[in-house]
Amino acid sequence: QVELQESGGATVQAGGSTKLSCVFSGLDYSNYCLGWFRPKSPGTYEAVAIIDSDGAIVYAHAVKGRFTISEDRAKNALYLEMTDLEPADTAEYYCAADSAGPPYCQFDGSWYIGFNHWGKGTQVAVSS
Repeated sequence: QVELQESGGATVQAGGSTKLSCVFSGLDYSNYCLGWFRPKSPGTYEAVAIIDSDGAIVYAHAVKGRFTISEDRAKNALYLEMTDLEPADTAEYYCAADSAGPPYCQFDGSWYIGFNHWGKGTQVAVSS
């Protein structure tokens, strides 16, 4: 019954900013993992930012210092604030939830394997 819906995608120039939103339902607040992903290659995704139910956050190296993930439990919302955007950030961004645990936010050394619910994506295009 977990559902997620992204919004906020935009076309911006390099150096600009935008903020993505994801509303979700059906999650147990005490046990979950949320994240933002973007395609790395066909069939492969990069974990842009991950946040667990305790507030622990992990960012991809490529976006660290430029992107900020946050959540508002009262609004059942997840956010990704994106600043100093680069053309390489152009992608379809997806929010996803891991409800397959315990354990949650399980990492096998190269991938968070438990994300079993995904939104449909929102497009961010960064022009030079």
